[in-house]
Amino acid sequence: MAWAGTRAGIAALAGAVVLVVTAGFLVVSSETTRSEGESAGLWSAQALAPVPYLSPSRDSESGFVHPGVLVQSDQLDFAIGKVRAGEEPWYSAWLTLQRTRYGQLSWQARPLASVDCGFYSRPDTGCTQQTEDAVAAYAHALLWFFTRDRRYAEKSIEIIDAWSGVLKRHTNTNAPLQAGWSGASFVRAAELIKHTYPGWRPDRLARAERMFRDIYLPLVMGGINRYRAGNWELIMLDAAVSIAVFLDDRAVFTRAVEMWRKRLRAYVYLTTDGPVPKAPAGESFTRSQIIEYWGGQTRFVDGLAQETCRDFLHTGWGLAAAAHVAETAWIQGLDLYAEARQRLTRAVELHAKYELGEPVPPWLCGGRLQTGLDPLPEVAYNHYSTRMGFTLPRTRELLEADRPAGANFFYAAETLTHAGNPR
Repeated sequence: MAWAGTRAGIAALAGAVVLVVTAGFLVVSSETTRSEGESAGLWSAQALAPVPYLSPSRDSESGFVHPGVLVQSDQLDFAIGKVRAGEEPWYSAWLTLQRTRYGQLSWQARPLASVDCGFYSRPDTGCTQQTEDAVAAYAHALLWFFTRDRRYAEKSIEIIDAWSGVLKRHTNTNAPLQAGWSGASFVRAAELIKHTYPGWRPDRLARAERMFRDIYLPLVMGGINRYRAGNWELIMLDAAVSIAVFLDDRAVFTRAVEMWRKRLRAYVYLTTDGPVPKAPAGESFTRSQIIEYWGGQTRFVDGLAQETCRDFLHTGWGLAAAAHVAETAWIQGLDLYAEARQRLTRAVELHAKYELGEPVPPWLCGGRLQTGLDPLPEVAYNHYSTRMGFTLPRTRELLEADRPAGANFFYAAETLTHAGNPR
């Protein structure tokens, strides 16, 4: 794969940055300038790459497109164009990414050999620091792609290298979820850097690959069907599908997708499922057990999620992770979105209307809901609305009220990367 800079593009960049061509890649030196109108340390929109430089590649053996985990180069080039034009919501999302603590070049990784995480991260021995480091690695990878400033790429690599050189295990009850959270963000960063930046030392890259295969995959694949919290398994599958693409492992990808299909059917209800929701794969639930599993809910409607009566935070995690898997599969030529359309669109619409303050009927979770949907459903909404043209009015209202999406746990900058993006 190579960068292909046009004369016009290089000329447009030349006044803002110093360009260096290394091993066929176009990168930016650390001698950069900022717009006088911006706050200190912020990149101006005009300093971003004005033309697409990267053509995606396809692995000859696995058939996977790279970069191809949650984001692809065409998507990011589209967002760069919107930021350069000062258009919303991309411009505000770009400023948010630059200002977030996860995107600061002063970030220092805090790796541990053993990450010990109990329920609700009690104990929290390295759990928060690992998750935050993973989000920071991804934030810096995005900043690298948008600015072509190699310092961001090097910082992303530095964070991943720090963990791959030390990490041996995840332990305690939350170990599979912790591996899902941190693995999903780490591998997005690794995928983007591996396929767009030439400076990752081959031995360190190989060490990162071993970390994903030997430490992450056994947990995020082996924990499926052992844990009943639906958001857990969907987050773990988000990491598993992403790692499979990064490692060019078609067999793991296929197995993880099949697990996702079964898990989504047991997480979001449709009336076509029957009078009660489906049980998770490998489980045999009575009606009373299903009701207990769904938070005491006895009336089921399209789009209700297994954790709706628990709270919207965990429900939002489950729906976001499900969409992440579908998005990565879409990039790879597999349309999981089509088969999940009724479940995902009904779910985001149902939860958006209550998040917006619609009165809760007494039959739904006893008439009380703990709202706080997070993250914003940018990824699912973009596919079904922007790409496919479906109307999701309550989801749109929610997004327009709360953008730009923030960063936490296993997601970052999704307004910037996915809002209104047809690619």
